[in-house]
Amino acid sequence: MKKLLLLSVVFIASVVCAQTKDQVTIIGYYAGDAKRIDDYDVTKLTHIIYSFCHLKGNKLNVDNKGDSQTIQHLVALKKKKPGLKVILSLGGWSGCEPCSQVFSTAAGRNEFARSVKHLNEYFKTDGIDLDWEYPAIEGYPGHRFVPEDKHNFTLLLQELRQVLGDQYEVSFAAGGFTKFLQQSIEWDKIVPYVDKVNLMTYDLVHGYSKVTGHHTPLYSTPEQTESTDNAIRYLDSIGFPKNKLVIGAAFYARIFDADVDASNGLYQPGKFDRGFSWNQFDMEALKKEGYVYYWDDVAKAPYMYNAAKKKIITFDNEQSIALKTKYAIDKKLNGIMFWQLADDKPTGGLLDVMYKAAHE
Repeated sequence: MKKLLLLSVVFIASVVCAQTKDQVTIIGYYAGDAKRIDDYDVTKLTHIIYSFCHLKGNKLNVDNKGDSQTIQHLVALKKKKPGLKVILSLGGWSGCEPCSQVFSTAAGRNEFARSVKHLNEYFKTDGIDLDWEYPAIEGYPGHRFVPEDKHNFTLLLQELRQVLGDQYEVSFAAGGFTKFLQQSIEWDKIVPYVDKVNLMTYDLVHGYSKVTGHHTPLYSTPEQTESTDNAIRYLDSIGFPKNKLVIGAAFYARIFDADVDASNGLYQPGKFDRGFSWNQFDMEALKKEGYVYYWDDVAKAPYMYNAAKKKIITFDNEQSIALKTKYAIDKKLNGIMFWQLADDKPTGGLLDVMYKAAHE
């Protein structure tokens, strides 16, 4: 009898463990076409967020026939991965120019919410992800932002939940930096309306930065406060549910020119040069160019520096991705997401590392 009871306990524990692992959200934003997605193993994802739809008037709009075909193909992938969620995304860095104005009125919010429901019903997709960069603070140059955006964003989420009900997911891409966290969102008021907050804990050093640093570090350093952990600690401190938080990883690198040859290029005056995808990342070729690989054990972030050229490359790699994934599990977050799938290597890429770390 005792042996039977012990076996039952072991079985239940193993089921609970398996369920916990299965519940680790792995979200991939996707900005490719209908064909390229087939290069990747979508069974390792729980969600694909199609990027991007835009506003046409007050309505969510799929821009052209090619976009429609891509969405339809993404939905068809559910046959490969039962339970896969395909989410429509609004906006992007430069794609939300009219958002502040449209979402400033009840009529605009309602028409938008109804259009979201219509498109989800039409495509058989599973929800909406709002990528408005940013409510109430400056984002893309020239885009309107006003203090009222902060409360209007709450009203927008409320309207979406009311129109969509519980059948569809509602999420948004949130800036992972302090100013956004403190000024853009009414965190205490949005809790009932959102399923997930996708924290863009990348581009923390970005195209407009005047000092170099890690663009997607896990932890803060004495020289750089902005980090994944900094964002999570802030939101936890104000009581936002951790089980609705998704941290972000970058499947691309950023190169900066450092004005001063010091500290291996980190935390120096400088400017952004260019970015490139992980699928173009060739460590050996970079070493031949004069780049040296470094691992920052405080930030838990890799970087490379070329002293002759005074150029620094900041990125996520296999080691940092595995640590971020484990962090999401250990902190009991909703999961981890990344920008974006078409930047990955089709085989042996960062998604493979993320999936393995989530299921070990």
